[in-house]
Amino acid sequence: MERTFAMIKPGAVRAGHADKILKMIVDNSFTIIAQKEIQLTKELAEQFYAVHKERPFFGELVEFIISGPVVVLVLEKEGGIRAWRDLMGATDPAQAAEGTIRKMYATSIGANAVHGSDAPETAAEELKLIFPELD
Repeated sequence: MERTFAMIKPGAVRAGHADKILKMIVDNSFTIIAQKEIQLTKELAEQFYAVHKERPFFGELVEFIISGPVVVLVLEKEGGIRAWRDLMGATDPAQAAEGTIRKMYATSIGANAVHGSDAPETAAEELKLIFPELD
């Protein structure tokens, strides 16, 4: 079993899609180990997205993610990281496969509904940052 970090972003929460996304997660045989709705601080968001600090979109990314509550999750499944990324779909919702979360609920590349760790190392870092109580 592999654990991964998942986030339902502010746009999807605001639009009322969180419950539908959670249902998709459960329907795709993920176990939700932990779940909470939080409001990220600017400092935590900057830490979370530190890998993008030098990119031109960093400020916009941080501002979006702190614009409202997010639902953060610890998911577990065999091959969980790849399985979650497959369920999310491509970053650009126009390129995402039918039936994926981003195809159904994202409104743009920037407001792409969900986040997921891209590798075991990233998952470990993100889980420790957002769910320190699970250490």
